[in-house]
Amino acid sequence: MSLKGKHFIDLADFKRHELRYILDTAHDLKRKQKRGEPHELLKGKSLAMIFMKSSTRTRVSFEVGMTQLGGHALYLQPSGTQLGRGETIADTAQVLSRYCDVIMARVYAHSDVTELAKYSKVPVINGLSDFLHPCQIMADMQTIEERKGSLEGLKIIYSGDSNNVSNSIMQGCTIMGMDVTIASPKGYAPSEEIMKRVDRLSKLYGTTVEVIHDPIEAVKGADVIYTDTFFSMGQERSKEKEEALMPFQVNRNLVDQAKNDVIVMHCLPAHRDEELTSDIMDDPKYSVVFDQAENRLHAQKAILALIV
Repeated sequence: MSLKGKHFIDLADFKRHELRYILDTAHDLKRKQKRGEPHELLKGKSLAMIFMKSSTRTRVSFEVGMTQLGGHALYLQPSGTQLGRGETIADTAQVLSRYCDVIMARVYAHSDVTELAKYSKVPVINGLSDFLHPCQIMADMQTIEERKGSLEGLKIIYSGDSNNVSNSIMQGCTIMGMDVTIASPKGYAPSEEIMKRVDRLSKLYGTTVEVIHDPIEAVKGADVIYTDTFFSMGQERSKEKEEALMPFQVNRNLVDQAKNDVIVMHCLPAHRDEELTSDIMDDPKYSVVFDQAENRLHAQKAILALIV
């Protein structure tokens, strides 16, 4: 199987065996890195990293990952490039793809990353958009496999505001055989657009996807509980939204309603004691939050190695 030259923008563009290939490669590269074995699969290759949003994990994991693979990463911000002076994304893509072997973009509008892919001659990776966050979910699924042994047949629930992370959870976990429940208050549930996509995937892969408005009901029988910040980057805080979402906070009471061996996930950065209480986030029995953060490195190295 070869994924060489394929863009990594939307998990729905991949079949189960392709995502399986990426996950297996991520596990293998992690073992090699832990053993100190060289794995310079991209020696002499260059990654252009476009950041329209600030970042900690995405920047560091891609930059370190590219170095460990023997390549080189370039950090580009609009203020430091001609993008900040009005050069089009199409022109930028055509130029960068003549210099570099792969492009990663962390953007606001999802259309920006799809336009990059349209005009680029090299693979483009979606490092995050306002619609999807596929790299995060690959790291998450790697983490779940490390704790649970497999993905198929597990129940994952996402509690909170539906966003790019929950959209990609529904796609990736459905493809890999997990049942997904989204617990969100009315007005903050997944969009009709993403639900149409996910319904098609759930029928194809024989999984279930449901959206309910009661977090206690949602968490019953859950193997994995996931949450994210109530206010995504660029969103203004509002009392109305905070009040609507606080009943969906992941706390001791909610965790106690799930399976005894449930794991709790958060993609970070966390607003402690808002969407997730500190006692759960720091509890080694439940929390795999920092394992997820580490696995961004290994999952993204797998993506880079396979598409470049």
